[in-house]
Amino acid sequence: MTNSTQTAAELLVDCLAEQGTDRLFTVPGESFLAVLDALHERSGIETVVCRQEGGVAFMACADGAMTGRPGIAFVTRGPGATNASIGVHVAYQDSQPMILFVGDVARPMRDREGFQEINFEAFFGPIAKWAARIDDPARIPEYVARAYSVAISGRPGPVVLALPEDMLCDHVDTAIKPRPLVARPAQAVCPDAMQALFAMIADAASPIAIIGGAGWNAKAREHFQSFAESIGLPVATAFRRQDAISPDSPVYAGNLGYGPNPKLVERVKQADFVLAVGARLGEATTDGYSFPATDHPEQLLVHVHPDPEEIGRVYLTELGLCCAVDEFAEAAALWEDHSIIPFDAGAEAHREWLEWATHSAAENAPALDMAACVTSMREALPADTIICNGAGNFAGWWHRYWRYAGYPSQLAPTAGAMGYGVPAAVAAALRFPERTVVAVAGDGDFLMNGQELATAAQYGVDLLVIVVDNGAYGTIRMHQEREYPGRVSGTQLANPDFAALGAAFGAWSATASTTAEFIAALDEAQQRSGLRFIHVKIDVEQLAASGATVSGLRAKARAT
Repeated sequence: MTNSTQTAAELLVDCLAEQGTDRLFTVPGESFLAVLDALHERSGIETVVCRQEGGVAFMACADGAMTGRPGIAFVTRGPGATNASIGVHVAYQDSQPMILFVGDVARPMRDREGFQEINFEAFFGPIAKWAARIDDPARIPEYVARAYSVAISGRPGPVVLALPEDMLCDHVDTAIKPRPLVARPAQAVCPDAMQALFAMIADAASPIAIIGGAGWNAKAREHFQSFAESIGLPVATAFRRQDAISPDSPVYAGNLGYGPNPKLVERVKQADFVLAVGARLGEATTDGYSFPATDHPEQLLVHVHPDPEEIGRVYLTELGLCCAVDEFAEAAALWEDHSIIPFDAGAEAHREWLEWATHSAAENAPALDMAACVTSMREALPADTIICNGAGNFAGWWHRYWRYAGYPSQLAPTAGAMGYGVPAAVAAALRFPERTVVAVAGDGDFLMNGQELATAAQYGVDLLVIVVDNGAYGTIRMHQEREYPGRVSGTQLANPDFAALGAAFGAWSATASTTAEFIAALDEAQQRSGLRFIHVKIDVEQLAASGATVSGLRAKARAT
């Protein structure tokens, strides 16, 4: 190499630095050794080495969710890329920006089914905003800049770029420079549309807003809350978007998704005006597109979203605003329309949510009452604690009883992927070392990506991990008891000693089988730093935060 040339890998890393990349996640592979070498002297980019590519992709996805800039992941071809695909799918459904770089077979090997070869454009095309392969090293600045632009524009999402192994070792002229920092394109609000919106609000009798999703950020949260409070508009959050508004807001109505407050569901059904901002109004938020109804002659729907393809995609939409959600929220907060008489519904909906989300001790409470445990956590931990979870009924207790007061404070996949919580928590602890971060997982959920405790230990993060162990795939067991009561099949688990497993990773560990033991373990964990682990043992009878139990579901089935 001469002073007038650089390797393609060095140029690639320069491009990442120019885009503001300060951290990336990887499991190393021989297919991108040149990139690892180029990162060797890069003190401004932290390389976080993980233990499985699913964990890599989940960490990158979570990092993008927290920063609004693409989370960056590097994996190798074949098994590495297919392992990482779950994170790409989550980033797509969750509308979070990330870029997955895949070390690929050398160019002369292509289309011969070489070792671990996959056509990545075809493989990732359906679950990514853009999937491409860089064959010409001179075009690396173009591809990287476009990847960032695609990932953060409109509805944010994942991009996948394949990097042929030999291409990364090519030399290019040092005159080829990275493109400047890519910013999200401006998406201003249409004044005429805003005028129409406020006229519709003024005519409404029972309005509601559903918020959170694509491009939501602290600015959107602040301004939308101000707007909603000024007119008494009830605000519900979309599935797993509970930090989109402060829980202390007097108009916060609770969260939609699985196991919502029945009174909130009825409120949405009876609303004559629905304002959806950022939310896609997907299956989980709408309980299978049942509320609001897709065709709703007695409801007016205004949909505000940064991607025009989402507006009118499923729902009959009376008014669509294609704009950045934070720009919309600011415009709404500043808009003056004296024809709107403030609604009483916001305060009423907030009271209903508080009643639903406040635990009341029961006489026949189980030995370890999950609702009581989450309530005790809320009393003991800082208000801006970041809660990270994957998928499973266990998460419902936090969704119902936790208060997501900070922003961001909820990292949870709307795609419903198991194994997300621990990797997301590692990313959060690295991104916000001054804040308390908690990973909550079910027993089945934890063992999907529990190996990333090794990553947490390696990087010395402060992290509390809580594993709720009922010896079952509890969500599936709940549905099984509804459809085939008493016929348990394929949902029972034989689990390890999770506390001992946590200790093997270097964590302080404790086991709790009663509510009192959990509170004591939580108190001791708060006195310590580093990696801490609480193994929570509950009876499978306690199936869900909604109050569903095995015996109750079986009794209901017998009655029908």
